[in-house]
Amino acid sequence: MVELLLVALTLLGFALVSRRLSATPVTAPIVFTTVGLVVGTAGLGWFDLGLEDEAATVLIEATLVLVLFSDAARIDLTALRGSAGIPARLLGIGLPLTIALGALVAHLVLGLPPLESALVAAVLAPTDAALGQAVVSDRRLPVRIRQGLNVESGLNDGIALPVVTALLVLADAEERGTTGGWPGFLVAQIGLGTVAGLVVGGVGGALLLRATRAGLVEGTYERVGVLALAVLAYAGASLVGGNGFIAAFVGGMAFGRLTAGRAREVHDFTEDEAEMLTGVTFLVFGAVLAGAFLTDVTWPVLAYAALSLTVVRGVPVVVSMVRSGTRWESRLFLAWFGPRGLASILFALLISEELEAGPHTTTVLTTAAVTVLASIYLHGVTASPWAARLGRLLSAGPAQQAELADAPDLPTRRTLGARGLSRR
Repeated sequence: MVELLLVALTLLGFALVSRRLSATPVTAPIVFTTVGLVVGTAGLGWFDLGLEDEAATVLIEATLVLVLFSDAARIDLTALRGSAGIPARLLGIGLPLTIALGALVAHLVLGLPPLESALVAAVLAPTDAALGQAVVSDRRLPVRIRQGLNVESGLNDGIALPVVTALLVLADAEERGTTGGWPGFLVAQIGLGTVAGLVVGGVGGALLLRATRAGLVEGTYERVGVLALAVLAYAGASLVGGNGFIAAFVGGMAFGRLTAGRAREVHDFTEDEAEMLTGVTFLVFGAVLAGAFLTDVTWPVLAYAALSLTVVRGVPVVVSMVRSGTRWESRLFLAWFGPRGLASILFALLISEELEAGPHTTTVLTTAAVTVLASIYLHGVTASPWAARLGRLLSAGPAQQAELADAPDLPTRRTLGARGLSRR
């Protein structure tokens, strides 16, 4: 009950000063994580929730399901036609290179076996643009830069998810000594998860939209219906032996495809709930995950965290932007602003659930926790000043710069628009 009281007080306290804080570098993740560190195991010890607690499991799964569905649904792929250059490069070239380079560096710096090295890299590959909100919301930045990072952040967690799933299956099979049956299990997890997501997002989404347009759905239940689709995709996939998180992401993409042109409206339906759960997740991260593993921090872990936020992210991004026509200043900006946040936290917590405790698992979790913790503060405080600087630099340049080309202005994870699927 004390934990629930602390969560409620933190949510209320942040709500009371949220408008004032929006004009400062202090972001919601910074506030919730800091509170978690203070009241958690590394601080006052008031937040006594373990990683194995059922409440933590429910929070993790609910948040990840809603975020995966919401992120996939809000990215209007149709609107990106003809202007997908930057996100396509970041996702198609940058993301695989980031995982590969991250695994190599983890093996060399942390001394982990290849499987655990790849797991660290995959967990820390997804980005969370909401940690540096100014990067995706500051109108002084060209839309193409903002939306490049926004689309990357919206899709790379779902793209990295099958990789994390595969590595977890392999690691679990290795622990149990049952390596023979993992290929079939992995195929079922990814394949059935994908099918379940397509069916729920496509068929269920079509039914909901048709009923909404026919005037059969009352306003509040439009919102409930969208949330139900996310949960149905997860539960349906789990029931038939598929991966529920993959189903939630694929279901969101299928639903977003049906609602092309109304991404901002769809985004609103899951955003409020997802944002509240996200805040609580950052609090739990500070109190439970970061706090629990701070005592296990070593110099190699600190070195990897620093390399992950700079070289491991930066080199692949710069390589992916070769011959893009963008300026070096823009490439360095894109390279730095790959904050590690919600997806990495949730993937790390899934690892703590699925794998037995041991030195390698502890190193993986400690590295993830330290990297995310550093990212929350570093990217939070540098977002607004660097965005303003790059915006001034590009606006003072010639009008023909590649960064100034037209691009759709899609909703971000925290930018809310008009409500209601039936309203145009």
